[in-house]
Amino acid sequence: MAARTPSPTRPVGSATRGTTNPNRLRRMDRWIAAVHGPALRRVAAPVAVDLGYGAAPWTAVELLDRLRTGAHGTPGVRVVGIEIDPGRVAAAKPYERDGLTFTHGGFEVPLPSGHGARPALIRAANVLRQYDEEEVAETWRRLCARLLPGGLLVEGTCDEIGRRHVWVALTPEGPATVTFAARLGSLDRPSDLAERLPKALIHRNVPGEPVHAFLRDFDRAWAAAAPYASLSARQRWVRACAALRADWPLTDGPRRWRQGEVTVAWEALAPQAAPTVR
Repeated sequence: MAARTPSPTRPVGSATRGTTNPNRLRRMDRWIAAVHGPALRRVAAPVAVDLGYGAAPWTAVELLDRLRTGAHGTPGVRVVGIEIDPGRVAAAKPYERDGLTFTHGGFEVPLPSGHGARPALIRAANVLRQYDEEEVAETWRRLCARLLPGGLLVEGTCDEIGRRHVWVALTPEGPATVTFAARLGSLDRPSDLAERLPKALIHRNVPGEPVHAFLRDFDRAWAAAAPYASLSARQRWVRACAALRADWPLTDGPRRWRQGEVTVAWEALAPQAAPTVR
């Protein structure tokens, strides 16, 4: 989707390539359920939006299942898949069921009748990658303005089969954290995740920028933790994350690290001329 001036008849944005695969967003979904699940459960009949779900409805179907089930489940959550391409919405309609609806729209985030005024969660995965960097802050601002108080926007990028993700989590007050997640067996070094940085950061992976320094330090910690590779890639990742904590404000701990994740405060990685939603 690309930002443009809204009109009464045209949704805000333009169609993405629509690439999607089953289980592509499982790492992001797992993190949302674990970290944001308590907030969702505090909302009566919470609504989660899968914005720009693409040419097939799999990611929205899976989001509902992952938010409703498991140790972190929110049984009453409903998911609305929003797409700007009417043909994609029509193709998704046969997959509607209790708690899952598909509708036509864009960054104005329209919710169907009976779903309340605002969502508790918006997930926008692989949507802003085609943007200019200068457009990101306004898009973040628009989406965050649609959230309930205490709501969450998760915006980021992953590869085609879901091995490598990086996403930013934002509240209505602004960006809060950046999470790096991977199938650890696919990594030679943590900086392999640089190609999946979200649009706000991907052009900032250059000397002098915080995200470049973070990935440099992560690679060094990973190299120092090489003896733990004989135990497993997971143990090596956990050890590297523990070393990073001495110099970087990590907001999670070993429980999440063992899932192949690490989350850093946004302020530590924000670009020198940072986009802001304030």
